[in-house]
Amino acid sequence: MAQTPPTGGKVSRRDFLKLMAAAGTVMTFAPFVDWGKFLPNPSGNIGKKVKAELPDGTVANVKTFDINSSQVLIYPKSDDPALNKESFRTWQFIRLPKELGGDKNDASAFRVYSMVCLHLWCLWKYWPQDGRKRGECPCHGSMYDPMTGKAFAGPASLQGPPSNVLPKLDLEMDSNGDLWVLPPTWSPNANGVVGFGRYLNV
Repeated sequence: MAQTPPTGGKVSRRDFLKLMAAAGTVMTFAPFVDWGKFLPNPSGNIGKKVKAELPDGTVANVKTFDINSSQVLIYPKSDDPALNKESFRTWQFIRLPKELGGDKNDASAFRVYSMVCLHLWCLWKYWPQDGRKRGECPCHGSMYDPMTGKAFAGPASLQGPPSNVLPKLDLEMDSNGDLWVLPPTWSPNANGVVGFGRYLNV
C-alpha cells in the first residue's frame, strides 16, 4: 500500500534531516569555492593605466592632495553615470598620515582600497580626525588599517584570509606629480577581488 504524503504543509522528520545534511554539506565546502569568479568585479577599460580622477574632475596630484585625507575614486570610470554609482566601482583614495609616510612626495604616500566592506558589503570610510586614522564601516564597525587594508577590529577582522584584507589599486606618479592607476589583476593573490578580499603579502 502506497504511503500518502503528509498534509498541511508539515515537514517530516526525515525531510528535515535531509535538509540539514544538505545544508551541512554546502557549509563544509563553501570555504573552498573561489567566490571571486562569481562576484561583479569592475569591468571596462582596465587594460591600460588611467589618471586618478577625483570627484571634482581634477587629477589627483601629490602637490595638492592633503596629507591624512581621502577622496572617493570611481574606477573604472565609464561614460554611463548610472554605472559609475555602482558600489563595486567605488574606491577610497587615501593620502596617509605623516607618521605612516604621507609626507613623501611619491606614490608610496597613497593607498587606494575598495570601499566595499568585506563583512556585508556596506561602504566604509576613512576617518582622519580625532586621532582615529582608520577605515571604519558604519554598519557593523569593521575597522581597516590605512597602511595595509587589513581589518583589525569588528566582524571583518574575524574572517580568514583573504577575506580580511581589502582589494587595492596600484599607483604610479608622473613627472608633474599626477597620479595614475595601473591596470589591476583581479585575483586574491594580486590586487584582490572586490567584495571578497586579497592575501596580504608582507
